[in-house]
Amino acid sequence: MRARYAIAIVALVLIGFAGKFFLFAAPPAEAEMRPSLDISQIQIGKQLPVQKLDDMSFVFSRPD
Repeated sequence: MRARYAIAIVALVLIGFAGKFFLFAAPPAEAEMRPSLDISQIQIGKQLPVQKLDDMSFVFSRPD
């Protein structure tokens, strides 16, 4: 009999925690307002440096 009471109490506690998280959820975050990008702010013609990459990931040697 005591095992049933213990199981019932544990079940009620778990249901209570689930209800708490469901009913009292955190409010959604508000987005920060950012100024829009103006076309005059974009620098045209500025080249970024190119990094040479020698990727040999899928090159396998031939067995002789």
